[in-house]
Amino acid sequence: MSTRVKVWASTALLAAVLAGPSLAADDASVRKDLTAVIALQGLPCGQVVSATRQGDNEYLVSCQDENRYRIFVNLEGRVVVQKQ
Repeated sequence: MSTRVKVWASTALLAAVLAGPSLAADDASVRKDLTAVIALQGLPCGQVVSATRQGDNEYLVSCQDENRYRIFVNLEGRVVVQKQ
């Protein structure tokens, strides 16, 4: 899968998560979408076990394999996944 397609797909997934009506920070569907975003970035996770919403476009997540990530949309509108 090309990098452009991965970026587009992860941006679309995160936009869908962030555009939803007032989602609970640890909702199962949010965790599933964030797991997909991390996988599309090619980072290890397994499955997101907890997600804390930090702002309109930012989450802190903990994975099944004990990795932790900050997921946010940068000023250019791209999804960024940073290992914590």
